[in-house]
Amino acid sequence: MQLLWTSWLTVAVLGFYIWIIYKVGHARTQFQVKAPATDGPPEFLRVLRVHANTVEQMVLFFPALWLCAIWAGDKLAAAMGLVWLVGRCMYAIGYYADASKRSKGFMISTLAAMALLLAAMTGMSGVLK
Repeated sequence: MQLLWTSWLTVAVLGFYIWIIYKVGHARTQFQVKAPATDGPPEFLRVLRVHANTVEQMVLFFPALWLCAIWAGDKLAAAMGLVWLVGRCMYAIGYYADASKRSKGFMISTLAAMALLLAAMTGMSGVLK
């Protein structure tokens, strides 16, 4: 079984993750917040929260993505994973600008992760019958 589309989507998500790690490092330098401190001006805290919340979301996203790919199809999983990635990008860009602008991206990515999980369970249920 080849899962090429899901594999490429995984690489793209990890690229996004590397970008937000870079943003935290850059913000530490810009706002002079030395490790291991996690407190600073609101601009720094927003960058840090984007990183932390994305890590929290990945705990649900990656298993749901791969279960969906295996049980419901590679292209479906990759397409819904792309929606998740777009939502996370919207979340990050919105949050970097102003905390009140994060909600739309958060909802898109959360709903996409839930859809991945639902598609995986639907695919699994066909095997269990």
